[in-house]
Amino acid sequence: MSLNAASYDPKTTTFDPITIDSFKAYDIRGELGVTLDEAIAYRIGRAFAQILSQRIDNDTELKMLRKAVVIGSDIRHSSNELKQAAIAGIIDAGIEVIDLGMTGTEEVYFATSHYQALGGIEVTASHNPINYNGLKLVKEHSKPISADDGLAEIQALAESGEFLEVNKKGQLQLKTDKSAYIEHVFSFIDIEKLKPLKIVINSGNGSAGPVVDLLVDKLVQADAPIEVVKLHHKPDGSFPNGIPNPMILANRESTRQAVLDSNANLGIAFDGDFDRCFLFDETGEFVDGSYVVGMLAQAFLNKYPSESIVYDPRVIYNTEAVITDLGGKAVISKSGHSFIKQVMRESGAVYGGEMSAHHYFRDFFYCDSGMIPWLLTIELLSITGKSLSELVDGYISAYPSSGELNFRLTAHDAATIINDIESRFADEQPSKSTLDGLSLDFGAWRFNLRASNTEPLIRLNVETRGDEALLNTKVKEIEDWLAAQGAMPA
Repeated sequence: MSLNAASYDPKTTTFDPITIDSFKAYDIRGELGVTLDEAIAYRIGRAFAQILSQRIDNDTELKMLRKAVVIGSDIRHSSNELKQAAIAGIIDAGIEVIDLGMTGTEEVYFATSHYQALGGIEVTASHNPINYNGLKLVKEHSKPISADDGLAEIQALAESGEFLEVNKKGQLQLKTDKSAYIEHVFSFIDIEKLKPLKIVINSGNGSAGPVVDLLVDKLVQADAPIEVVKLHHKPDGSFPNGIPNPMILANRESTRQAVLDSNANLGIAFDGDFDRCFLFDETGEFVDGSYVVGMLAQAFLNKYPSESIVYDPRVIYNTEAVITDLGGKAVISKSGHSFIKQVMRESGAVYGGEMSAHHYFRDFFYCDSGMIPWLLTIELLSITGKSLSELVDGYISAYPSSGELNFRLTAHDAATIINDIESRFADEQPSKSTLDGLSLDFGAWRFNLRASNTEPLIRLNVETRGDEALLNTKVKEIEDWLAAQGAMPA
């Protein structure tokens, strides 16, 4: 990636206005050389730091924080160059930079709060194609930044180039020691309770490998009887085994086969920046994320009775049943990390989970982590003496679900289809929620239909109360109806 010096010069105090199309609802993602390059990363870094600095000047509580931004980057070949450009922008805004080196997103979440910094940046495109990259931003206390809560302001300043001159540039520190983060992650489990288990960990050649090594070393030091088979372990920005995205069916096969070949108790796979954790049972079967939410809700309510658990509205029957059975408080939230985190803070929830494999923890600054879920899982397997299939198969049979089905829009927009499908079922008088798309509940079954935030897709989830035949019938009925509206399987 080459830098257009005309659009980025640290000695220049004025910049021509530009349009930056890589800003999304919750983060920044763009095609390299088209909507994202080093010049844009510099502007974003400088705008982010300037706005954070102005906020601290006007807030007594924020003045107690360190006037610094932490930053890390994933393993993609373009990530370090984009990070260095963003660092230059932050320094030129007069703000200190703490460079964490190569990291996953959750390491930036941790470091932002650990160092009491003003904010943090992770340069990553997670599971997007190899010609993409992006930036995830958080503010103080690892709080998310969204389009309606600061991201639009950062975009406007980055586009205008109306940056303030500062008397003194910021300083740069390199802090790559992960020991405090590793200790914090391990605080979620009791290592002494672990029983002999063999696990497969597929890092997908992403950023997870070095952290997995440190966690495994910690297990070895504690004499924990955990044997780990490492798959696609070495970080490699060319992704020789494909983009790490276990949501793609074909990408699951290597983990499934490794579980079977090694006779493992559990399989674990990550996306590129390991903020999501995907599980496979001892038979190599992929466990749908909604059932993992129920399992982790059980783990937390066993430890913390009567606490609140937050979940998204796409698939709810099993999660609500687990929470009710164990005496917890069920708190539903619109899907998306900024919404889940806000609802968790408001309710004080100990745990929040989404079927998309994002898992959030009160004691991890209300942020999502991909490492904490698998540690909690091996602890739960050890405590219960059950296999993963034994833990989740009861959930699956009691509340079968379709998994998320995606449909590409061709004839109508999402709003029209959602409005029309509500009319289609109006005579059956279902209970209705518009918290996130449209949810209709008919008692024995329900569905959620929602538009994608990033693609011309509509997403469907159907579930029933213990009736697999009804599930199949209703999925086909809705699929046929969507096809008639020009929405075809993606």
